[in-house]
Amino acid sequence: MLSADTNARITQVGPGTPAGELLRRYWMPVVPKAELDEVRMRPVRLLGEDLVAYKDDLGRYGLLAEQCPHRSASLRYGRIDGEGLRCPYHGWKFDLTGACLDQPAEPPGSTYKDSIQQTAYPVQEAGGLLFAYMGPAPAPLIPRYDVLAREDWERRIEIHPVLECNWVQPMENAVDPAHLYWLHGYTGGAPSASPDDSNEFEPFGLGIYKSHIEKNRTEAHPLVFPNILRGPGHVAHFRIPMDDTHTRIMYVLYNPTPDGSPVHQETVPYQYIGAVKEAYDDQGMARFRHHMKSFASQDAMAWETQGAVVDREKEHLAVSDKGIIMFRRMIEEQIIAVAEGQDPLGVLREPHDTINFYIKQIDLRSGDSISWPNQDKRSFALSVMDDHGPYRGSGQ
Repeated sequence: MLSADTNARITQVGPGTPAGELLRRYWMPVVPKAELDEVRMRPVRLLGEDLVAYKDDLGRYGLLAEQCPHRSASLRYGRIDGEGLRCPYHGWKFDLTGACLDQPAEPPGSTYKDSIQQTAYPVQEAGGLLFAYMGPAPAPLIPRYDVLAREDWERRIEIHPVLECNWVQPMENAVDPAHLYWLHGYTGGAPSASPDDSNEFEPFGLGIYKSHIEKNRTEAHPLVFPNILRGPGHVAHFRIPMDDTHTRIMYVLYNPTPDGSPVHQETVPYQYIGAVKEAYDDQGMARFRHHMKSFASQDAMAWETQGAVVDREKEHLAVSDKGIIMFRRMIEEQIIAVAEGQDPLGVLREPHDTINFYIKQIDLRSGDSISWPNQDKRSFALSVMDDHGPYRGSGQ
């Protein structure tokens, strides 16, 4: 179990909170680039802050605090005007750096606008997603993870329903393969799973590798710290903390080209997945089985019914929870690193090659096997560290 104070430290994401300051050291997905190209402007809630993402008339992407610094009207109802965004109330205009460019009702020659600075965050594109950095300058690089940077992979993006729970709950699930039989196998989602399966966990330079060994199948893939499940099945799950009690899930899915040739994908398509609500009620297991037909909805049920923020003082952890304990300690270690003025785990500041994660799936019944790259987890971790410097908390 965790004390209430420790639980708050790892779950609260607002400005000035320990985990909030940690998460602000990473680039966070905001919106698919193709969507902002279409709609030009949309509201965003991220790390406890209400923001507006927009594309100006010069083709640049920006992210501003929603409330205008003049009289606090919402910029989400504003209009894009040339190189900036105008407030709908009095027309104050801000560029993507937060500088105030115009105050129409002020006297001619007034320099008052030069003293106004709206909260603004830099935005960059990777893998068809627009990412924002909300931490202190200078910003690190967006890591060249394979799902974002491989040129021979064709991508698409899925945006799943907002989870009504804290971000740590879905991330703990990423290192909790003991649930596979009971939550997924028992409901028909993972028929090869068994309650006697074994699991192994290993920290590495970018997070935690988990190996799940079943009677008929084995797989290995990583949790990429702090909020990515780099799964098997050609997908990465981004668990994006909106605030303390809501989490946005985005998937980046990919298909490699058969011959390794580059893909000229001008637009990465995106899709909003329908809400998975009313998946459980007082009618019991019959309704549970009827509605919980996908892994995503089964997981959402488990995460949300734990509570908006799990009361971890009431837990009774067991041997099978080793991965969860490892992840919680990793959060705590990286909170300390940030408090000491260091970069946390996986923050990269030097140019680097594409980071190809070790992914393995073997079906012992059919003989089907997927392994990428052709190396083991340890050699991957060492090669990343050798190329890009040491990572605090890597276990090396």
